[in-house]
Amino acid sequence: MTARLALVTGGIGGIGTAACRRLARDGFRVIASDLPASDDKLRAFTQAMDGMDVGFEAADVSRMDSCVTLVERIQSAHGTISILVNGAGITRDVSLRKMSLDQWQQVMQVNLDSVFNLCRLVVDGMCAQGHGRIVNLSSIIGQTGAFGQSNYAAAKAGMHGFTMALAREVSAKGVTVNSISPGYIDTAMTAAIPTELRNQMIGAIPVGRIGLPDDVANAISFLCGEQCGYLTGINLPVNGGLFMSF
Repeated sequence: MTARLALVTGGIGGIGTAACRRLARDGFRVIASDLPASDDKLRAFTQAMDGMDVGFEAADVSRMDSCVTLVERIQSAHGTISILVNGAGITRDVSLRKMSLDQWQQVMQVNLDSVFNLCRLVVDGMCAQGHGRIVNLSSIIGQTGAFGQSNYAAAKAGMHGFTMALAREVSAKGVTVNSISPGYIDTAMTAAIPTELRNQMIGAIPVGRIGLPDDVANAISFLCGEQCGYLTGINLPVNGGLFMSF
């Protein structure tokens, strides 16, 4: 039996790289997608895969036409996409009173429109084959809000509503749709935070450390597994207890 095919957007970022590596270890065929990357970045990504064969396809997932080309190219070469991890994301942090329309739209297009674009293009194939896993990477900011991030918080909160609505539409066809809300994760973005502020952040996390990309990748792996066919429409927080709810 041919292994199921997974597409991971934002695939060469910190969390995306960890997700690709983990899904490949789980036995899936994996394609990473991201904006066009330099040769150095692609070499670093390939090295991070630990010898596993993970493909790369460049695309701007904020644009539907780019997503159409991406999905057609992948599925013509490799077959139906069975697993979709929507991990593309950007920030444009500024208070609302100073935020430009462009700063608002860029964040909404990359973080939320991309989720619509790709789900719209792959969900019919998943339903037709009677199996699919969609995992949308949201953020703790979509639950709590944050100063200077009204655009990002709105996009990530919108992802939760989208996830639950789509889960109601397609779960009877064997397609589960879930979201993950990471807290502070050790990526290039958090590494740039000044040490004093970083220590304050760690002090607020009950488990006492910044999360690792592999912590999020493990959650993605879980939600993509065969054992999760009865788990849909949920949000899985991966935040070390920084934000708790029921």
